[in-house]
Amino acid sequence: MADGHGEDAVLPSIDETVPHSARIWNYWLGGRDNYAVDRVVGDGIRRVNPEIVEIAVAQRAFLCRAVRHLAAEAGVRQFLDIGTGLPTVDNTHEVAQRAAPEARVVYVDNDPLVLVHARALLTSTPEGATRYLYADARDTGAILDGASQTLDLSEPVALMLLGVTGHITDDQEAQALVTRLMDGLSPGSHLVLCDDTEVVNPRAMRRMIEEWNATGDSPRVNRTPDQLARFFDGLELLDPGLLSISHWRPDPDLPGTPAEVDDFGGVARKP
Repeated sequence: MADGHGEDAVLPSIDETVPHSARIWNYWLGGRDNYAVDRVVGDGIRRVNPEIVEIAVAQRAFLCRAVRHLAAEAGVRQFLDIGTGLPTVDNTHEVAQRAAPEARVVYVDNDPLVLVHARALLTSTPEGATRYLYADARDTGAILDGASQTLDLSEPVALMLLGVTGHITDDQEAQALVTRLMDGLSPGSHLVLCDDTEVVNPRAMRRMIEEWNATGDSPRVNRTPDQLARFFDGLELLDPGLLSISHWRPDPDLPGTPAEVDDFGGVARKP
């Protein structure tokens, strides 16, 4: 695309001296697509809040359950995954296309390493499509324009924002971003959103944010469940509502009740 945001855009060089959230997240998930600076920052955050690894694992599991429900039960065939991070197991298109091989997925991230790996590792089913956009989450116009090259925005789309809104530290700006994206999608579309809170272990989560903001690539903020609920204004929350993501429709085949994690979210439908 000529606007520089598409799959074929020329990406900026990767600075191995600057930590990036996608690569830190990859490190916590046990991946190898990270640099020494990412591991240093990741270890520092984990020291003040060891539960961050559990949150990372729970967030990936929430993604899988939400996408599986939308593709297999709600009939959604299009997904827009913003802030996707580095490819790992059970990526959005893999989960969606297992349930519906014709599903179409657009990934968006602003880390050039993510796009380099996505091009090499993420392939679609023959019936479906997978595309990657290099763009910042704040550039909603470019995202919707780029996504429209692969997705039919007049048909329902599932917008995935997992761990993204915490990087938009101003509440009004963050809510406006989500609103602009959902306004660009048709009725019947869904919002899948979650982010960090200070409910289960507030002291550790506060210390984690302080460590992140002192060493990470971009500031973050924790929000209360009530603040997160505002992202779903005007939408119809699916059962069981907004809650700790480990408790959102947990896998019935797993024994016991999963432990609550300090990451709350939900899935909602645009009427």
